[in-house]
Amino acid sequence: MASSLVFVSRPSFPRDHFQDLLVLAVAEQLIPQGQELIVKSSEERLVAKAQLGEGSQAQVQQLATEFVDRHVSAGTVGYSDICLAVVPEELSSAPQLLLLMDVDSTLIKQEVIELLAAHAGREKEVAEVTEAAMRGELDFAQSLIQRVATLKDLPDSVLAEVGQRIIFSDGAPSLVRRFHAAGHKVAVVSGGFQQILDPLAVELGLDHALANTLGITDGVLDGTVHGQIVDRQMKEAKLRAWSSEHGIPLTATIAAGDGANDLDMVSAAGLGIAFNAKPALRDQADVRLDFGRLDVIADLVLDDLN
Repeated sequence: MASSLVFVSRPSFPRDHFQDLLVLAVAEQLIPQGQELIVKSSEERLVAKAQLGEGSQAQVQQLATEFVDRHVSAGTVGYSDICLAVVPEELSSAPQLLLLMDVDSTLIKQEVIELLAAHAGREKEVAEVTEAAMRGELDFAQSLIQRVATLKDLPDSVLAEVGQRIIFSDGAPSLVRRFHAAGHKVAVVSGGFQQILDPLAVELGLDHALANTLGITDGVLDGTVHGQIVDRQMKEAKLRAWSSEHGIPLTATIAAGDGANDLDMVSAAGLGIAFNAKPALRDQADVRLDFGRLDVIADLVLDDLN
């Protein structure tokens, strides 16, 4: 089936450099000769879209990846300058989409477990374990149990304190607003904690939000996680369950994350996005987004720009 090719520049990327890149894409036959290119602006970014002819999605994806890699190696552009996506027609023509995102280091800029561990004087130790887990070097569930154990005996008041320090990733509120305005669904699933996530979900008006539940006994964290741990398998399961609940085919879903724990849902979605991601995820995703604007996801799949 036909697909579309979408280029999005980082904020303030020079317009002439962007235009030069499009000329190269035509010259190297990534964009067919004579194909109309529609260029629009979004939050100081430039967005160019071209419809492609019939062809294998995998083949076009490979050509797009090779195009970017080639010009990064040549010094024409950097990975943090441009996002290039091949968007399948099944997704671009779907009446309703489901966007599912990770939370820590995706929806928000921080890792909540590290903010909590700082209250216990264990931030460096926990950060090292988190980093290894996100690289895929440790079993996520076991690493989470190990990290949560360091929080034992902290007063539950630290949850509110940490919640006040949360910073959304640039463009996150705009992304949710744009998806909802177009009639789509937005959900998050997190290896973090429900007690932190719930207020964020209310603030953004998310359709679904799931994370782990920290054990609390008599107003004190007991160092445990209650219920089934939200790991990579659970994230994929929620993608499938929520899309089914809303009658949205899997081909009309988008999943975005940053670490190995997101690999299954990103691979299963109609369009998988690696957001400033570790290599374990970045090298497997459909789209590599290496500059910190989460609302680029809306630029890729919505047609709401002037």
